[in-house]
Formats: sequence, structure tokens, C-alpha cells
Amino acid sequence: MRDYFKAKFFLILVGFLILPFFVCADSLGQKQVFYIASEHDLTERTQITAVLQEKTSQLYFYIDNNWWVNLDSSEQSKIKSALSSLSSEFENKIYPVLTSTYGFEWKPGIDNDKRITILIHPMKQGVNGYIRTEDEYPRIQAPYSNMREMIYLNANNITVPLAKSFLAHEFMHLISFNQKEKQYGIEEEIWLNEARSEYAPTLLGYDDVYQGSNLERRVQIFLKYPNDSITEWKNKEADYGGLNLFIQYLVDHYGKEILVDSLHYSGKGIESINYALRKHGFKKNFTQIFEDWLNAVFINDCSIGEEYCYLNENLKSFRVVPSLNFLPFAGESSLTIQHSIKDWSGRWYKIMGGRGDLNLEFDGSDNGEFKISYFLCDMSNNCSLKFLSLDKEQKANIVVSDFDKKYAFLTLVLTSQKKTTGFSQSEISYPFTLKAGTVQAEEQRIKALLAQIAALKAEIARLQAQIQAILQKRQHKKKCGKFENNLYYGLRNEEVRCLQEFLRSQGPSIYPEGIVSGWFGPLTRSAVIRFQEKYASEILAPYGLTKGTGFVGPRTRAKINQILAK
Repeated sequence: MRDYFKAKFFLILVGFLILPFFVCADSLGQKQVFYIASEHDLTERTQITAVLQEKTSQLYFYIDNNWWVNLDSSEQSKIKSALSSLSSEFENKIYPVLTSTYGFEWKPGIDNDKRITILIHPMKQGVNGYIRTEDEYPRIQAPYSNMREMIYLNANNITVPLAKSFLAHEFMHLISFNQKEKQYGIEEEIWLNEARSEYAPTLLGYDDVYQGSNLERRVQIFLKYPNDSITEWKNKEADYGGLNLFIQYLVDHYGKEILVDSLHYSGKGIESINYALRKHGFKKNFTQIFEDWLNAVFINDCSIGEEYCYLNENLKSFRVVPSLNFLPFAGESSLTIQHSIKDWSGRWYKIMGGRGDLNLEFDGSDNGEFKISYFLCDMSNNCSLKFLSLDKEQKANIVVSDFDKKYAFLTLVLTSQKKTTGFSQSEISYPFTLKAGTVQAEEQRIKALLAQIAALKAEIARLQAQIQAILQKRQHKKKCGKFENNLYYGLRNEEVRCLQEFLRSQGPSIYPEGIVSGWFGPLTRSAVIRFQEKYASEILAPYGLTKGTGFVGPRTRAKINQILAK
């Protein structure tokens, strides 16, 4: 009970310490020092002084003072007009639509002020905005916290039409923080946090006009970086293309409720998406939907199956461009592709050309969990979808008969789905090898016959070796027979030769040299000693010996004869 009161006192003390900073609302023209993300700032500053230029019932617009004072009056007027338009858009559309769909940001929040602070400063190219979750904590926990609900926007984009999309994206992050982190104490996986924000402009209708939209930007990024993993997050341009297009597909077919309910769930990432799918009665899980999406971005044709196309009118004609691979038309031809892939990314390989049957072999890393489908498309571009079954070693093989006569091309769609949680900025790559080749029918028959001939020759050689071994054994038994005489060092005769042949038959552990000369020399004596010590209980023990003598006497001969008789 004492710990409870100590904790309560600590929280009261923290509240008392930070309360004086928020006793009154900010006023226009007020200057304030803010911490910023140096990795995003154009000159990599960590702090700036900003002036409050616009204030509404829901927003404070602060602008970097150094940047602001270097604008001429016409530029400043243009910025103020843009802020007025942006604040109106936020209060009349962005805020009501997003909060009615997903829930609210933390309000009145850490600063006990219902307004959200928007800080505008110059940022590096490609950065449109960001939030810092540390701003939601007191400085006793986060020393560089601004202790406000804050959004940071790039000063260079404030007057562009996309500014409202950038604002919606970042505001969605504030909602996600409150609905996930504060409600459940769970930090959402970055890729899914970004996915909800990526869909915000579409939900608001900002992508309805495709030209110049955020959606168009993401399509261009995806076409530039089609093989990027949607779950490995490096906060680079490439990360946003595939993720946006996957979420567009997910909502297209399963509804925005999947994003909403996965947010309002105690799990995160793929687990939360699967929870939302089950809640709404869908049979497919994240894994299957991701595979469908990879096929859809290649074929985008509802006639093959509704799951293999986009329903969004602006994406009806969108298709990824596969890696193109040609097989020569003359004679036997082949190609080998060696590459690697990360979980939850895709690769597309189109194979054309060649003569005769197409043979396709895949060999992936045993550590991966590869999924492969392929499209066979005829000369009229009518395509059929098939799936490749991999064994436990991640290998597979298919043969497409008369490929050159029946089909214009084959496109292979490849992914890996090993890891399902705990994604980072650097995920494992799984290597694989893809081999494709065609052989004309006549050549293939000849090749098969030659292979059969080679196999028959090998079988004949094996049988001949067996026959020779049997004959040699028979000749040995017939020629050598029983050992009836004592044999010893220095002796040279046929019986010694028979002894050496016997010792060699006992293997390299007895007679590693295996020399058959008819002379009882030191190597033969050493072999006899090893033989005697191997069967010491029968040969040496009756004489009270523990070490071999190298002399082939009655006991040694009896053991040799016993083995030969078997």
C-alpha cells in the first residue's frame, strides 16, 4: 500500500512541476523554443525558435522564425493564406472524418490544451512531415519533449495542394498513438502505423483525382522500388510505395474496418490484422491476402478472380513491370537467376522465348518460407494462374510442355513469409536460385536416350564388378583352402601369399598396406599381430598372452580357418 501512495505522490509532483507551463493559451506573435528532429531538419538543428502565425479553435501554427524573417512580404502573405486554407480543411474535414473513423487523439493531452501545435520548418528533400512521440511525455521521462500534441510539417510544402494530405497523414499518427499506445500500452509496429496514415488521404477523398495526388506519388515510388519489403522500415522513400498499394488493396477488398479494428485491439502488426479479418468473418488471413496482392499487382484482372484486381478506379490500369528474361530461340537454351528476398516483399520474373518444353527449377534457402505462383499467358494474352508446390528443402520443379507453341510468356511471382512480428530496420535476406531452360522435342528425346544408355552402362559395370568379386572369392577359396602349417617371419611361399590375401580381406584396420607378395615380412607380421589382438580371447589368452606374437601357430590358424569356413 505504501508503494501506491508513493507513486501517487510522484505523479502529483510531476503534474505540479509541469503545470505552470500551461496555465494559459498561446497568443499570436508569441515566440517559443522547440526541440525538433535533427535528422529531418534541413540544417540538422536540434532546437529552433518559432513564432505563432495562425491560431484556430483546434490548431496552433508555429513557423521557424529564421526561415520566416527571410521571406519577403508577398511570400509571407502567400504562406498565411495557405495556413488559413489548411486550418479550415483540418477543422471541417480532416479532423471530423478521421476521428469519427478511428477515434480521437489525446485530448486535451499532456499540455491540457485541446489545440494541436503544428510546427513548420525547412526539412530535407523527401521529408514531408513527422511527429515525435516523445512530445507526449513529461521531460522527466523524455528530456527533449516539447510536452504538446505536435505535428511537424515541411515549410517548403505548405503552399502545395498536397499539404492537406501530409497534414492528414501526420494527424493520423497522433490518433494511433492515443488509441494504441495510451489505451493498450502497446507500441504499434511501424509498418502498420504508417499504413493507417498512408490510407488517410484516400479515406478523405484527396486521392479521388489521381493526377498530382499522394496515391500517384506512391505508385511512382512502387514502380521504382517494387521489391521493397512492406514490413522492414528504414523510413526511406521506397518504404512507402509498396505499403500504400498493399493497404489500398486490403481496404478495397476487406474494408477500412480492418484498419480500424486492428487499431482498437490489444495486439499489433499482422496479429491485429488477422484478428480484424476474423471478427468480420473473412476466411483468408494476412498471408493469403498478401499473396493475392502480389498476383493482383501483376495481372490486375478481375476476370481471373476478383481477388486479383484493384477495385479502386484510379488503380484499374496499374501493373508492376516484371524483370524480363529471354531464352534464345535456337537449340537448347537456359538461364540462371541468383538473388535474395526479404519477408513480405515480392519479385516478378517474366520468361519468354526458347523452343520446346520449358523446364523451371527453384531452389531457395532452407531458412526461408517461400511462396510461388506463376501465370501462363497465351498469344492472345489470356492468362491462367497456377501455384508451385515446394518441398521441405524449399525446392520445386515444373515442366511446361510445348511452351513455345502454347504460350507467349510465363511470369513467376515470388515472396517469403517467414517472420511475422518484431520487424526492424534491417531484416534477413533469403537467397534463392531460379533456373529456366527449353529443349526442343527431338533433342530432348535424344538426350533422354543417351541418359538411359549411360545408366545401362553404369549398371553393367556394377554387375561386372560384383561377378569379378565373386569369382575372386571362389578362386581364393579353391587355391588357398585351409591353413595347416605354421607361418612365421622370413618365410616365402604360396601359403604366405594366401595368408596375406586373407589379412587384406579383413580390412585396413588389420592390414592397411594390403601387399600380397608371398614373403612374410615386417608388414605381414604387424598385420598378424593386429589380427591376434583383435581375437585375443581365442588366440592369446589360452597362452596367457596379451600381446600378439606375429607367429601363425595352431590357435591363430584355427581362427583363420573358422572365418574362411563361413
